[in-house]
Amino acid sequence: MRGVNQRWVGKPDYVCVPTSTEEVVDAVGAAVREGRRIAVRSGGHCVEEMVGAADVQVVIDLSELNGIGFDAERDAFFAEPGATVGQAYRTLYKRWGVTIPAGSCPSVGLGGHIAGGGYGPLSRKFGYVSDHLHAVEVVVVDADGTARAVVASRDENHDLWWAHTGGGGGNFGVVTRYWLRIPGAAGAPEALLPAPPARLLVQQDVWVWDMLDEAAFTRLLRNHGEWYERHSEPGSPYEDLYSGLWCGTRASQFVAMSTQIDSAAPNAAALLDDYLAAIRHDLGVAPALSSRQELPWLHATSWGGIADSGDHTLSFKIKAADLRKRCTDEQAAKLYAHLLREDYGNHRAGVMFVGCGGRMNALAPDETAIAQRDSILKLVYSTHWDASEQAEPHLAWLREFYADVYAGTGGVPVPDERTNGSYVNNPDFDVQDERWNTSGLAWHELYHQHNYPRLQRVKARWDPNDVFRNPFSVRLP
Repeated sequence: MRGVNQRWVGKPDYVCVPTSTEEVVDAVGAAVREGRRIAVRSGGHCVEEMVGAADVQVVIDLSELNGIGFDAERDAFFAEPGATVGQAYRTLYKRWGVTIPAGSCPSVGLGGHIAGGGYGPLSRKFGYVSDHLHAVEVVVVDADGTARAVVASRDENHDLWWAHTGGGGGNFGVVTRYWLRIPGAAGAPEALLPAPPARLLVQQDVWVWDMLDEAAFTRLLRNHGEWYERHSEPGSPYEDLYSGLWCGTRASQFVAMSTQIDSAAPNAAALLDDYLAAIRHDLGVAPALSSRQELPWLHATSWGGIADSGDHTLSFKIKAADLRKRCTDEQAAKLYAHLLREDYGNHRAGVMFVGCGGRMNALAPDETAIAQRDSILKLVYSTHWDASEQAEPHLAWLREFYADVYAGTGGVPVPDERTNGSYVNNPDFDVQDERWNTSGLAWHELYHQHNYPRLQRVKARWDPNDVFRNPFSVRLP
């Protein structure tokens, strides 16, 4: 059984493909009675060996549990876990003119995406997807082994609801339905979720590596990071603006930045121009390519310049970090050195600087299960390679790269004044390995931080037998 990441091929005893909550209850109950290890997948985008692990005996594949609609009884939109981000964008927008602030990869399943928080190009304006979680239906297993479905909301089974506002999937049970709405919203369905921009100004800028020496690259990262330091507070006039800065390897030949802003935002073109001027300030090198288009929002979110489903024939490894402040110039020098290493010729590798802040930072760190509520950037380090290739050279490059950038804090982005741990939907098993994490902090102190003991209490109540487990799952207290 294969997911998106071809590093692993699962060989479970069998796969269940339920189409209803009742069928999920039956599948979980049968696996528990048989003593079989369970794993759950929605879209198959897990970046580590969780579903494909050798000890997984039963996979519950939720891809056919994929409805999206409006529940008049709960006065909220519902989304089932097998629905994808792209499906949600199309259905919600075409039928009601609304959206969720989800990611830019349209083939990601909502099951794990929402449980881990879920963010994307509209999150600076609207927050995480899980900030809109009204209620969730979960199939849990009681202490006596009985599988049953429960509904959790702000008012009912609050602890289980809270755990699904960013605590991560695969911890407490099988999500079979989410209900989503803006907290406190009222009125017609069209008023209960955010309305996306009608149109976007989309800017593409590309620098060729041959144009960027270390000083220019360091200046580029400094300008970019300092802009986000200045403009990441909730309510910023720039909260309609989002950018992703991709720094590829020498083999990829380029550094590229994609920026978008709601074209109807006050002074949108001027704000975009001001942003670009700040990024290019004293750089000394103009982009080799620079273009701007105005596009309908739904078209832009499906366009290759922003949306990316990736190549599902490849193996890959990801590491990530949240930043409270920009990379230091010393870290920029290390980024430059590793990206331009002459002994690593993979063009499918690099690091993405993902803009965040704004409404993502509007809630307190314990109001939901997302601990990172003052980050300005999320960094995603990645390498992809043909499944037929040996993994070790690619893993070695990425591990050495990441460890060097965060060498001052034990090889990982510890929560301190500059870094803020990492995002739970980008799990990295290496942080459990003392060869790559010498910080003295456990993995959960990087990902869940102060929220972990509370998540453990939820685990003890709703999954007392640790039925739902993986190397990154919340442990019983």
